[in-house]
Amino acid sequence: MIRSELVQKLAEENPHLYQRDVERIVAAIFDEIIEAMARGDRVELRGFGAFSVKKREARVGRNPRTGETVSVDEKHVPFFKAGKLLRERLNS
Repeated sequence: MIRSELVQKLAEENPHLYQRDVERIVAAIFDEIIEAMARGDRVELRGFGAFSVKKREARVGRNPRTGETVSVDEKHVPFFKAGKLLRERLNS
């Protein structure tokens, strides 16, 4: 499912809302999740899962084409851990 499909589904399930309002709501939710993660906060959606940021330390890597060693800078990567309810529904 892509973002536009999510907006369409929510608009169909809530006929009292205009589609443009649903688009703004979805955008606001995603923006807030992104902002919280940018601050280093953890975002937990009960029953769905938790988004967090993990730090990857700087390291020495290897270019697979040439075999040359290269330095890889430290970086922060998004991490998602599925919630119990989501795991149970996927495995039932």
